[in-house]
Amino acid sequence: MNFLAHFHLAWPDAGLVAGGLEGDYYKGPLRGDLPRALERGVRLHRAIDAYTDSHPAVEQIRREFPTTLRRYAGILIDLSFDHYLSLHWDRFSAIPLADFNRQIYHTLDQQQHTLSAGSQKMLARMVEHDILGLYHEWDTVPASAARIGERFRRHNPFLDIDRDLSPTRTGLERAFLDFYPDLQLFCADWERAVN
Repeated sequence: MNFLAHFHLAWPDAGLVAGGLEGDYYKGPLRGDLPRALERGVRLHRAIDAYTDSHPAVEQIRREFPTTLRRYAGILIDLSFDHYLSLHWDRFSAIPLADFNRQIYHTLDQQQHTLSAGSQKMLARMVEHDILGLYHEWDTVPASAARIGERFRRHNPFLDIDRDLSPTRTGLERAFLDFYPDLQLFCADWERAVN
């Protein structure tokens, strides 16, 4: 899952929300060197990622990707699922999406002192460009993938990704709608188990 889903699944716990961002930047084992609330958030982030990767609906859609994209399917699925969460937001939240996004930016700003430099930089970019709000448009998915691809050493496999990714959109939406309620239940169980 990408940022919007991580924040939605962590809401309204501020530490879990901050960990939803920090989870992409903190590498290695968790040894208690982070603030407790942030560490819980990173643990939830990692649990969400592991659950997502092993879910049958996600495994199936990964197999439906063109062979040339399967190596990168995880990235593309994560980005696409934020788009479909945005499109189907009213099914999963009583808070209007624009209000939720503002609350997330405010919460992360209040937690900024606990975040790493990488997370702080991403937060500034997220707020400046309202990245969470952009996911309502499909074009954000290939554009975000292209930016991610700039980090690859050999070449950017996502420069013309929309041509290959667009035919999978119906399957991605179906997979998201099959999968996300299960993920919500998983997160609720996870929170009960750790509290």
